[in-house]
Amino acid sequence: MGVVVTDAEVTLADVLSLRLAIDEPLREGTELVLRHRTTGVEREVRLGTPGARAREATLAVSLAPLDLTAGRWDAYLRHDGRRSRLQSVDPGFSLDHLDAYALCRRTLAYRSYRTRNGYLALKISGAEPGAEVRRVWFREGRFEVMGLLTYTGLEDDDSRHEATLTLDRRQAGARVLATAYVQGVRFHAAVSLVDVLAADPDGAGTWEPALQVAGVPAPLRLGSRLDDVDGKRRRLHYPAAEVDGVPVRPCYTADDELRIEVGV
Repeated sequence: MGVVVTDAEVTLADVLSLRLAIDEPLREGTELVLRHRTTGVEREVRLGTPGARAREATLAVSLAPLDLTAGRWDAYLRHDGRRSRLQSVDPGFSLDHLDAYALCRRTLAYRSYRTRNGYLALKISGAEPGAEVRRVWFREGRFEVMGLLTYTGLEDDDSRHEATLTLDRRQAGARVLATAYVQGVRFHAAVSLVDVLAADPDGAGTWEPALQVAGVPAPLRLGSRLDDVDGKRRRLHYPAAEVDGVPVRPCYTADDELRIEVGV
């Protein structure tokens, strides 16, 4: 049986929506199998048959009842004990859809994608409230950052929220505060690099930025995850600015969280 995914998306209601190009109708008893890539745990959904002969079929699978855990899940079709990886020609998401998906308050985030070898898979991760970085730059002695609040439940409207950008140097117990501007779920913040150096004048190291927003119970860590670029620490490099001869550079951790390196 030839089956190829031509369109894949996880909807805002956490339903995996698939459009399939098929050589023949799916046979009764066919199952969609999702297999955790690390643990080998499997979840099955019986698909049955779409009925009349056609060159396309559509499927909708609610993911929440399957009790899927964080990680990557590969998709298979299985019938009479035989299974095969589900091929896909669709990337599985759009950046605009990821933005809309991240506006709702969630505990898990589901994303469909096409693997490098051309198969359908799911990426599942925790969905703690955060601040998604869209742009960072240095200007007139300031570090500036802008982006999108994610998984907070705040409305994407014109309402303004009081907010503060914090930079913490844990090893020295130093902290720098700056006013941030939040409208709806969009934020912008800037902090003086002179103030950062003055807060820990003898130390070289890493500062951790976070955003404190009125109405959101916990500080929001700054990071960049709503795209298709994993491993930004290796792939994304910013130029350094110099303040009084000291280099200052934004960078990312292995978990794609934003950091500011000073004197490194």
